[in-house]
Amino acid sequence: MLKRYTPYLLLILSGASLTLAFAPFNMWLITIPVLALAFRQIIKLRHKPFLAGWLFGAGWFGAGVSWVHVSIADYGGMPLIASIALMALLCGYLALYPALATKLTVKYFNINLWPMALPFFWVVAEWLRSWMLSGFPWLSLGYSQIDSPLSGFAPIIGETGITALLIISAALFAIVNSKRTFANAALVTLCMFVSGYILKQHTWVQPKQAYSVGMVQGNIAQSLRWVPEQDEPTMQTYWGLTESLWDNDLIVWPEAAVPKLEPLAQGYLARVNERAFNEGSALITGIVNYNWETDEAWNNLIVLGKRKTDAAYPDYQYFHNNRFSKHHLLPVGEFVPFEDWLRPLAPLFDLPMSSFSRGDFQQPNLEANGIHLAPAICFEIAFPRQVLANVYGHTDMIITVSNDAWFGRSHGPAQHLQIAQMRALELGKPVLRATNNGITAFIDHKGEVISALPQFEAASITAPVMATTGFTPYYHLQDLGVWIIVIMLLAAAVVLKSRRANNLDSE
Repeated sequence: MLKRYTPYLLLILSGASLTLAFAPFNMWLITIPVLALAFRQIIKLRHKPFLAGWLFGAGWFGAGVSWVHVSIADYGGMPLIASIALMALLCGYLALYPALATKLTVKYFNINLWPMALPFFWVVAEWLRSWMLSGFPWLSLGYSQIDSPLSGFAPIIGETGITALLIISAALFAIVNSKRTFANAALVTLCMFVSGYILKQHTWVQPKQAYSVGMVQGNIAQSLRWVPEQDEPTMQTYWGLTESLWDNDLIVWPEAAVPKLEPLAQGYLARVNERAFNEGSALITGIVNYNWETDEAWNNLIVLGKRKTDAAYPDYQYFHNNRFSKHHLLPVGEFVPFEDWLRPLAPLFDLPMSSFSRGDFQQPNLEANGIHLAPAICFEIAFPRQVLANVYGHTDMIITVSNDAWFGRSHGPAQHLQIAQMRALELGKPVLRATNNGITAFIDHKGEVISALPQFEAASITAPVMATTGFTPYYHLQDLGVWIIVIMLLAAAVVLKSRRANNLDSE
């Protein structure tokens, strides 16, 4: 009896153990063996490929994005059983994508062709996951390799391309049935890692100019962020933590660091604006803007102080165009689908600031003290196509701000930082990541964290940041590179399948 259910158990456990490959554990070496083990179990259960793929996905996302439960349980105002049910529903939904990939692979190709066919269906499934129901591309396999030699492929084929390479290697090991097939799998994998290591030594972009940048981490408890009585203490916290940073070219505060609506915070913003200008600096902060006439609200980044290095006067005025409005809103947190039905059900669906309007998909860069920055607010950094769309020829660096207080001491914030590292590596641009309670970090154009603040500390940090010029191949190719790889492999699988069918017919 136990032997009968062992493959099912191994699928769940292998999926769950993938969590260790991602931040904060960073055990990237286990990714291919774990995937190979899972694929081997799917082969054993190939009469039930959808269920097998779904069980693997349930373990993968159940453990990997378990941090979502923290926000539901701690801030959603729902009973424990309801929060667990919602978490299970999310993980069950996400598990449908690997299930779809394995189902289609098993249906159309025999086992020996998996290394050529599965990467295509897996990439298709990940592409669907990136936009269906607004998209949730978290925990894509390529992120686990940010510290491995395979990361050398990121500036060419992106994170999704690295995912495809992992699937190719794992599928080769999954079908091993002799010393020869093991040697083939090992050789292909070795070639991938050696090639990635060589590519990692190459710099695709050129240094442009170094800037001194300071960032502030206010560590404001999530329960206090939208309490009116806490507005003044919060703003004074950020003012005080910035006191030692005014000599920097640029200062960054995190998402919604100013807790008042922008029209109501004009006095405070004028004070910061004047101080930044007089100090010869610029300050970027998150703030919520609200239009009283249209009842529209936007999650914004605005620039205070100097827009250009030779500015004769402070640039900021209310609703000026040197701002960015978040485009990719977080479901439930920033907009509520079917809100007329859902909002009355539980506090989770009626959180403060959960009715934002979308900004445009593509917007001008922020300009701060002559520095051009491509912005991404919180969840947006997980969408490479959107980040890429806002990187231009004059872009010096990427800025992403967030409030990860929702996720407590879980591994969510570390995964979020890892995603930002991948964007830096793909596009060859340094990333400034300012968060409310961590992990605030400077990331260079190679995707390496050069300096960071510990979580749950109110502190400031400063570092020199080298802006870059030029583009990586991925900037031009986008996802075309990975699609070429997986489509060519699929075509080869189709040809081999056809030939084998013809050979059988001739016999």
